[in-house]
Amino acid sequence: MTTTLARPDAPAAPGGRARASAGTVAFWTAAVVVPLLFLGLFFAWPVVVMVARGFVVDGALDLSGFADVFSRPRTWRIVGLTLAQASVATIVSVLLGVPGAFVLYRRTFRGRAAVRALVTVPFVLPTVVVGVAFRSLLVDGGPLGFLRLDGTFAAVVAALVFFNYAVVVRAVGGLWERLDPRAEQAARALGASPWRAFRTVTLPALTPAVASAASLVFLFSATAFGTVLVLGGLRFGTIETEIWIQTTQFLDLRAAAVLSVVQLVVVAGALLVAGRTRARRERALDLGAPTATVRALTLRRPPGVPRGDGHALDLAAAALTGVVVVLLALPLVNLVLRSLRTADGWGVDHYVALAAPADTLGVSPLHAAVTSLRVALDATTIALVVGGLVALVVSRRPRRAVGRRAVAGLDAVFMLPLGVSAVTVGFGFLLSMHQPFGLDVDLRTSPVLVPIAQAVVAVPLVVRTVLPVLRAIDPRLREAAATLGAAPGRVLASVDLPVAARALGLAVGFAFAASLGEFGATSFLARPDRPTLPVVIFRLIGRPGADSYGTALAASVVLAVLTAGIVAACERLRAGNPGGDW
Repeated sequence: MTTTLARPDAPAAPGGRARASAGTVAFWTAAVVVPLLFLGLFFAWPVVVMVARGFVVDGALDLSGFADVFSRPRTWRIVGLTLAQASVATIVSVLLGVPGAFVLYRRTFRGRAAVRALVTVPFVLPTVVVGVAFRSLLVDGGPLGFLRLDGTFAAVVAALVFFNYAVVVRAVGGLWERLDPRAEQAARALGASPWRAFRTVTLPALTPAVASAASLVFLFSATAFGTVLVLGGLRFGTIETEIWIQTTQFLDLRAAAVLSVVQLVVVAGALLVAGRTRARRERALDLGAPTATVRALTLRRPPGVPRGDGHALDLAAAALTGVVVVLLALPLVNLVLRSLRTADGWGVDHYVALAAPADTLGVSPLHAAVTSLRVALDATTIALVVGGLVALVVSRRPRRAVGRRAVAGLDAVFMLPLGVSAVTVGFGFLLSMHQPFGLDVDLRTSPVLVPIAQAVVAVPLVVRTVLPVLRAIDPRLREAAATLGAAPGRVLASVDLPVAARALGLAVGFAFAASLGEFGATSFLARPDRPTLPVVIFRLIGRPGADSYGTALAASVVLAVLTAGIVAACERLRAGNPGGDW
């Protein structure tokens, strides 16, 4: 790994060093203050307002709701189901996702970019659509109806794995494809078997990325809403679905506030465990360009190559990944087929209907798709700026204990949006953005709120994607650059940014995908004349009639195609940007 820096001809003047030092302090101050202001104004404040409505009665704090809610047996059952479903889904996702990351990011084969895009599509689909598509497979008469899994715990877990598989594959693969293979090759040369070399050399290096991905999967699974509601009904609910029921059906804000606090506790516990796991395993790694670390996938052992050369692991990982990809494609293929099924047989009638505004929708689904793209672009831009600054700050390793604790705390704080109910955030926006902080303005009608709400959800994805790569940079590279006379800004541009550039490409795909498919908070904030495509799909699913349902499925296919195209474009962008002279 090489970094080219020009040594200055003469030492910088004292005045220049002072200006550079002041600029450095200003930059790092802004890198901390700007994200904290964003999180405080557009996450903490709405959530506090929402929760306060449940705990403040007649101007006085009333915590009796905790005793009331926890005295209900249903509450304990819901909490237990949430933890069980999220834990099992996380374990299965990691076990399947790590081999997938190996095949899709450590090996090359024809059509790899298309497969990468395919495994990401489930992550962007609205959770309600995932539930409907999955259930159409499991009901009697469906392709998998013989398994009798409809309405079972296994069906909910399978749908959660379907949704979160891409999180593990892309988060772990983003680091793995740049991991220098020489350490593993040295272990093999000393007599270690392929499995032992992976277990003792590669896996410890990947542990921070695996822990980050696992924490994301757990949070997404614990806060799943539409998927669990469709597949589990009242039997297999989660804290998220219970908050929605208490808020929208019973208007019991006190119970919703208590459950929101419970969800925050669950999220904080998961973040604490994941953070400690990463801290024990994090270290500087030797990273290289993917062109130097990735080799072709071979399913047949070449003649003359002895057994035990690692070919068996390649074959096993490829076979497992192939099966998983087929299972991921099955609901998507079923979704396409159902969208083409009309009352008269087969046709594109439902796709033609996408251009016509429905009477109760006000806009056409195609118009909503354009709105979704525009909003997602704004949300992605915001998320990249805020999340990039957070990742840059958190990637530092302060020498003092207080600095390390501050960095760990900042990392955990920016993961909280993933663990708070989207219902709480969206409803909190409606409550807090009417004349906020005494200002004579009503922001609830502003179109800016929707991309901001989506950016709040996407920021943790950007942080978790970029952070493992930045933390893997050897600090000696920065020290060497500074010794050669490079200013702090030049060090960032020459050392950090070339490595982060490829991870930023990955983050763009994640953030854009999450914004396109975001439904929870957007359903509260989208204006009737500017709905996003997931909101329109949900409305169509709720309307009676086979034509409305078919149009909803066709709109879901359009959303999936948009996502696959955007992710594929991000992959090509990353392939064309090698990230500097590494």
